Amino acid sequence: MSLSIAHLGPPGTYAEQAAVLYVNWLNKTTGIAATLCPYPSIAQSLQAVATRETELAVVPVENSIEGSVTMTMDALWQLDSLRIQLALVMPIVHTLISCAPSLDHIQKVYSHPQALAQCQNWLGKILPTVQIIPNNSTTEALQLLQQDVTAAAIASSRAAQLYNLPILAQGINDYPENCTRFWVVSQNQPTSEYQINTLNPTHSSLAFSVPANIPGALIKPLQVFAELGINLSRIESRPTKRSLGEYVFFIDLETDITKPKMQSAIADLMGYIEILKIFGSYGVLSVNVVEA
Repeated sequence: MSLSIAHLGPPGTYAEQAAVLYVNWLNKTTGIAATLCPYPSIAQSLQAVATRETELAVVPVENSIEGSVTMTMDALWQLDSLRIQLALVMPIVHTLISCAPSLDHIQKVYSHPQALAQCQNWLGKILPTVQIIPNNSTTEALQLLQQDVTAAAIASSRAAQLYNLPILAQGINDYPENCTRFWVVSQNQPTSEYQINTLNPTHSSLAFSVPANIPGALIKPLQVFAELGINLSRIESRPTKRSLGEYVFFIDLETDITKPKMQSAIADLMGYIEILKIFGSYGVLSVNVVEA
């Protein structure tokens, strides 16, 4: 028996690469094997865990250049009973893949919106007149390239190898220190017999909504953490999708949710918010693409 892990597909995406690195680490540290299951979107990857089609999902949550992956945040808020088991930090190096004889022949470039945004300066300088076409993933358009020599796609060098396609340019992301943080997500009450998390928890993530149109509605919850000396490593807002001007706030904290200080903070927090969702505590694992 092996764990089943959902990720954004088709094969060759950065999410799959992160999942492969996680599987390798998991096998080395625990002996557990796993099967990868590609899904057409990040939301469907998380939905697979929520409906127990798979036991885990590996999903991107934040990029060092373009910030949070909003689809992941929205899906986590909408789906109940999901828990973060681990964070993976992986370097991202984009390549331009095409069957065109040279850059001069390229008329359109496909990729995921995050990848396109991470390479926007390079594209503006080197390919200023091309048509930019967003896709559901970095690998979705790769199967089109052999039929259209005027097309290119931004993906990883691993994807080029998997699809046996030529690389025209490497390292095209605008900032060399480009990395993405992924979350390994499970059910809140996993049915698996395996112990899938072997790192001590150092971070926690939660989200809450506050009453609308009340002065100081956000500052009061934040003061709870400040007064207890709990450091926030990220705070981000997303619309509730109920009404314009209403938001959900996502927070990452540098502590374990089970610590007495955090338990006190949660108790105090309840006096200022509407809805609280705790996504769990987890350790952070830095992985290297050469490990794949």
